Amino acid sequence: MARSRDSRQATTRRLVDELIAAARQLGLEVRLETGPFRGGHCIKQGDELIMLNRRHPPEVHLALLAEALRTRPLDTLYLKPAVRRALEEAWARSSSSTDAAVLDVAFD
Repeated sequence: MARSRDSRQATTRRLVDELIAAARQLGLEVRLETGPFRGGHCIKQGDELIMLNRRHPPEVHLALLAEALRTRPLDTLYLKPAVRRALEEAWARSSSSTDAAVLDVAFD
């Protein structure tokens, strides 16, 4: 069982890496930091970025990245079929959720 869970986490980490690369290709800064925050799409001094908390598992990162990329022109990028499937599945899971909000935060 542990091997199966480790395998799933490794796959999810690869998907997260692909989504981070896609976000960066679209001009979004992606930051992985540790702190008392959930993460997601933010606006800092007028610049858009995606914050990911290092303490969270890759599944949370995947959900946050998917939500942040939901309205982006992904058709302008090549995404592997598995990455597109992961995005579609994440969007389907969150379609009725209001968890993903754009936060306007100022980091001093």
